[in-house]
Amino acid sequence: MRIVDLREKTAPIASSIANAYIDFSKMTCSVVAVVTDVVRDGRPVVGYGFNSNGRYGQGALIRERFRPRLLEADPASLVDSERDNLDPHKIWSTIMKNEKPGGHGERSVAVGTIDMAVWDAVAKIEGKPLFRLLAERHGTGAADPRVFVYAAGGYYDHDKGLAGLREEMRGYLARGYSVVKMKIGGAPLAEDQKRIEAVLAELAPGQRLAADANGRFDLATAIAYARALEPYNLFWFEEAGDPLDYALQAELAQHYSGPMATGENLFSTADARNLIRYGGMRPDRDWLQFDCALSYGCVEYLKTLEMLREHGWSPSRCVPHGGHQMSLAIAAGLGLGGNESYPDLFQPYGGFPDGVEVRDGYVTLPELPGIGFEGKSDLYRELKKLSDV
Repeated sequence: MRIVDLREKTAPIASSIANAYIDFSKMTCSVVAVVTDVVRDGRPVVGYGFNSNGRYGQGALIRERFRPRLLEADPASLVDSERDNLDPHKIWSTIMKNEKPGGHGERSVAVGTIDMAVWDAVAKIEGKPLFRLLAERHGTGAADPRVFVYAAGGYYDHDKGLAGLREEMRGYLARGYSVVKMKIGGAPLAEDQKRIEAVLAELAPGQRLAADANGRFDLATAIAYARALEPYNLFWFEEAGDPLDYALQAELAQHYSGPMATGENLFSTADARNLIRYGGMRPDRDWLQFDCALSYGCVEYLKTLEMLREHGWSPSRCVPHGGHQMSLAIAAGLGLGGNESYPDLFQPYGGFPDGVEVRDGYVTLPELPGIGFEGKSDLYRELKKLSDV
């Protein structure tokens, strides 16, 4: 049993939208295929992966560092002999050889992309959905295929205006979402309040709004927004300041009693631990958004979940960023609180397998081997181009 190739390409996910910090007009992502010599149904098993939106493609890192380490390794050193399968943890350790601690940055994105493909291949070799494999190996043994999802959108788009923003949110609610999210921080507070109130006017009882500042604010502005947002009873107030400014986050918790969320731009267990130690996050109400595709993959995510348990946090307080099926599988297999979703953005890499519908804010994952990419036809068409080379 061996990995015979690791293939990668850079794919565009450009869009004419913006958040409080960046526009997405030139956004890209890396797509990888891990090709094995294991044959199922007459074809070699191939695992696929890609990185989440918001971080650009990692082609150079993958080609120059991580692919050579993987393909030059002794194939036997990458195998789980007890299970007659590839070993994601051994593979992770192999591609991380000669990497100094710290400096996670873009490196963690490249590794997370490869790790996604490895877990996809491992679950396919075992003939199981990844969420069930994760539940058996690292969870309680019983997966729950029903996962909470929220609709992320509400980006700044001056051509749409308030009417277009309201129409967008109505569309998400009509598709079965109970929680929608919009961007703030890219306009003055008074304008953002008008945008928030326009969306709140569209919500029925039981439906909620989350607001995301994408790390834009200094402490004074964050506190000013917190005071203005408190009466709105938001689902959460997300990433008010720089992701590594734990002191700002901790101080903000003294001024905002509602739920807060952060973590999508923390790319290691060490950074996540510092957030828990020093960021003032409250395990009874706040949410953690670590994204495996950006933070060294599921191998590292398992370490992060163990760290959270040691600090009194439940996995159910984790709702990952990214809107991809890998996080959905982790949520279903390891008891996370849900997952982000981009119904209309960053396609075809976000979303769910064909035929999966949102009902009362939840989706139910189908019993597809691996992560389930093959069940999303528009995505699989793009991924398969790599394995057909």
